[in-house]
Amino acid sequence: MKRKCTDHLRTYNAGILKTEEIFQLSPAMPAMSTSTFVWTCFTDLATRKIIFDFFAKINESLKLTGWIVCNSSHDLDSAEFTLFPDMLPISPLSASNELGHQAGNFWAEDSACMSWLDKQPASSVIYVAFGSFTVFDKTQFQELALDLELTNKPFLWVVHPDLTDGSNEAYPEGFEDRIGCCGRMVGWSPQEKVLRHPSVACFISHCGWNSTTEGLSNGVPFLCWPYFADQLLNETYICDVWKVGLGFQKDENGIITEIKNKVELLLGDKDYMERLILLKERLVSGVRGDGRSNQNFSNFVDWMK
Repeated sequence: MKRKCTDHLRTYNAGILKTEEIFQLSPAMPAMSTSTFVWTCFTDLATRKIIFDFFAKINESLKLTGWIVCNSSHDLDSAEFTLFPDMLPISPLSASNELGHQAGNFWAEDSACMSWLDKQPASSVIYVAFGSFTVFDKTQFQELALDLELTNKPFLWVVHPDLTDGSNEAYPEGFEDRIGCCGRMVGWSPQEKVLRHPSVACFISHCGWNSTTEGLSNGVPFLCWPYFADQLLNETYICDVWKVGLGFQKDENGIITEIKNKVELLLGDKDYMERLILLKERLVSGVRGDGRSNQNFSNFVDWMK
């Protein structure tokens, strides 16, 4: 296993991914594909080489550290921390952040969406957010809008300024008039507070790690729409390891069109929520008192002193 990974990295010194390999770092961890490495999402070989070299330098720097503190938990992937004992999971941080206050954001939050959520029935709202970097073409953007409309459920959709070119003009004709007060689009949201709100039923997410831990910590099931890099592996954990969400399949044109069906499947199966509640309880316990994440953090502070 280690030899194959090393051979692949040597191949990448030329900036070229010649073959796809499926591998596991540990038998207890899900399989990964070399095609999902973060640098492979760039079509330009020179850019791929730059990104690859950047991560290679990071890995070299990590050899100089005493400990690696990370935003994760033994309850999310104990096999990973058995394999890498110098990594200290001290999170999820959002599980101990009862005020839901973040230090900063890429765009100004629309806090008024919280009063809109207050008016919605419990466990009814589809929360849709794809992080800071996801970009949709106009066809997929419009399909997403129409599919949200077809769910006949209230939805809160984060449409940041560059989610798609000319996003303010990209909605299907008449869409905003038809949805009225049943849907709300915002440029950015106070996500931790949104996910903690009792009206939120599920989270259509790009599966970025921060979003993943925030959703888990607040007991919100996922509909997974990963974009690139670690988001693809995070989807595997959500759907296949923790089993607290569902993924989408693209049609023959590379477009996702099955949102209504997947929302109904997810919310109609109580097993997802039962598993999620148990996982949430373990995560919250881990950052309190003698919980493992809390103890790791205390030990790290003592080590620095």
